[in-house]
Amino acid sequence: MEVRNCKDCGKLFNYIGGMPLCTTCLKKLDDKFIQVKEYIYDHPRAGVQEVAEENEVTTAQIRKWIKEEKLAFTDDSPIGLACENCGDIIKTGRFCKKCKDKLVNNFGSLYQEKVQEPHAKKDLHDKAKMRFLDN
Repeated sequence: MEVRNCKDCGKLFNYIGGMPLCTTCLKKLDDKFIQVKEYIYDHPRAGVQEVAEENEVTTAQIRKWIKEEKLAFTDDSPIGLACENCGDIIKTGRFCKKCKDKLVNNFGSLYQEKVQEPHAKKDLHDKAKMRFLDN
């Protein structure tokens, strides 16, 4: 295990991977997330700056939650991010649906199996014979 200082409070903790925060600060961040989520539910037309100020959270943290798809917004909400590929405004994640589909298709085409031709199977069948060992 690796021992690190918490990014938020500076306390030493066992770093396993992921967030560089101790369990206390991680719990506080989770509580803030729940608070922000409830605020957005109660105030659907609020902007990022207003949400950040009212909940004492940075706008960067809110954008991070949006990119991680922890927060999603309705189409009439003023909150949105630009798709990292084409620049369209999206309400959650890093890419719009069109770009996600395009990426999935591109990755899928990399791993497609080659289809064997029918005559190749026939050749294998013709060569298959029973064999005996000499004593």
